[in-house]
Amino acid sequence: MLPNTQHSLDKLESLLRDLGYRVRYEKGNFRTGACMLQANKMVVVNRFSNLEMKINALTGLLQGINTESDALSDKQKQFLRSIKQTKLTI
Repeated sequence: MLPNTQHSLDKLESLLRDLGYRVRYEKGNFRTGACMLQANKMVVVNRFSNLEMKINALTGLLQGINTESDALSDKQKQFLRSIKQTKLTI
């Protein structure tokens, strides 16, 4: 489980960027705190959500996508593997 810190959020954003996704913070009515536009490889996060909701939303999105981990470093591959093996408890 990731701690609810800005550093964790930054690591998740970096991982998504390295997977080819753009991360944007916009206002909106998201039920989960974020939405993913698959065709554009873009993740839109509700900027009014608190830090915990942002981390949980990005973690949930990462668990649900099929990733090509060839472009990732070994450290990021391990981080992605640990995210995919972790169950979210909300």
